[in-house]
Order: sequence, then C-alpha cells, then structure tokens
Amino acid sequence: MPSPEYKIGNPYQIAGVWYYPKEDASYDQTGIASWYGADFHGRLTANGEIFDRTVISAAHPTLPMPVNVRVTNLDNGRSIVVRINDRGPFVRGRIIDLSEHAAELLGYKDQGLARVRVSFISRADLHGLGPAPISEYTPPEVAMAVPAAPTNKIESGSLAPVAGAVVAPPRGVAMLPKPVEQAPIFVQQQIPDGQVTKVPVPPVTAMYVQAGAFSTPTPAGIVASKLNALGAKVLRAMKDGQTIYRVRIGPFQDIEQADEMLLRVQELGHNDVQIVVDPQTS
Repeated sequence: MPSPEYKIGNPYQIAGVWYYPKEDASYDQTGIASWYGADFHGRLTANGEIFDRTVISAAHPTLPMPVNVRVTNLDNGRSIVVRINDRGPFVRGRIIDLSEHAAELLGYKDQGLARVRVSFISRADLHGLGPAPISEYTPPEVAMAVPAAPTNKIESGSLAPVAGAVVAPPRGVAMLPKPVEQAPIFVQQQIPDGQVTKVPVPPVTAMYVQAGAFSTPTPAGIVASKLNALGAKVLRAMKDGQTIYRVRIGPFQDIEQADEMLLRVQELGHNDVQIVVDPQTS
C-alpha cells in the first residue's frame, strides 16, 4: 500500500559507490538525464508513492523526496517542472532519471539520454502536485510565538524646569509622508503541471568528466597530477561568490566517449567523479 512520506534518508551504497542524501536548496547542476518507464510502472517509489510512467516525476540519488525541480533540456531548450519522488539513477554519469512522460515532454524519449540542467525549486506537497504548504516552511518557534500582551494607556505630563538650567526651545516635528499603498505581489507557483516552456540555452555545449571540485588549489593540483596522463586540468571558476578549483578532463561531444573516460577515472580510485555539461567556448 502506498504511504507517502517526506524523506531524506541515510547514506547508502550502490555498486561500490556511496551516496549522501541531504537538503540542498541551492542545488543547480548539469549532467546527463536518462528515463525509466514500463519496468517500474506500478511499483513503490523510495518515499512510498506509486511510480506512474505517465505522470511527471523523477528519481534522484541525493535530493529529498518529494521536491520539485526544474529540468531543462540543454539540447533543445525545452523546460518543465518535475516532482522527484524516487532514488536513482545508479548508472555513473547520469544526474537524474525522469519518468517516461517527462522525457517525452522534454523531447528525448527516443534518444534515451539528454544533456540537462536540474535546479531545485521547493519541497513538494505529499498529497498533490503543488509546493508544500507554507506551514511546513514556518519554523516552530515562529508558529508557536505568543502574541504580545495588551498595554494600557500611559499617563504623561511635563516637569517643571530645574532652577538655573538653560532650556532649549522646542523642536518642530516634521510629519512623515503617508506610505504609498502597494499592490499585493503574486508569485507564480512552479508545479509539475506538464507546461513546457522554451528557455535560451547555449548554442553549443560540451561534456567534461569532473574528478572533483575544491575550495583551494592544492588538493585540486594533487588530483590533476594523478590524472595527468588522461589530460586532466585544473579550471578555476566562481560559484556562489566563492572561488572553486575543478579538476576536469575534456571536452567531449559524444556521450559514449565521456562515459568511457568516467569509467577510466573511476578505475583509478576516484569515486567522486561525474559528467558535467558546460557551454563550448573554444
């Protein structure tokens, strides 16, 4: 019987690789998407729902469940909101596994794979397609705050001046302008309603095998030196206002070539390896 629950989960190991689920509201990654359908249709998902290949859902190895994410096909610019309610994919080099219908909407069902960007939107409602109720985002200490006690009117009066003291003349009080009434702000909710939008994407993208990202150059240089024979380089970039040092091999245009390189890097003992997609600049 289905019994949906909000779930993060403990670290787990699949095929020798450890995965560490966590809350990550800043999640915004690129990579390769696959899809799954008939073989899993009707089975329970990792958070207790029923997988239906005809609805818009997805599996992700580490994000909480259920959450809503925006998935953009970097090959054609098609973009939809998807509900994550399952774990997977567990094929190295794949970032997300979409339901058959979601892959169809993004235009890659026939190809099987696509270069995508996945961006976190919000926690999803357990019993519907929309975002979680606002109460689930309200800290308990705020929700349970005791209202201020009513106050009585305070009587006041003027004191007589102290003998010999110089009394300054009263200051004029300027009236503040009346606040301008603003129209209420309405935020359009992003939910997995099947609406496909077209967004700008780079004209050409390339795949890189990334063997790690570091906050300082020294560990990045050590990893790159071990993978020097494979053409690894340290590339400096900015993320969330911080400098990071990425160890990358590539670029590749063919997914099979990127998969082969990822396997070679993994065989050398580097499990923190993934395929990322970036604009082709040269």
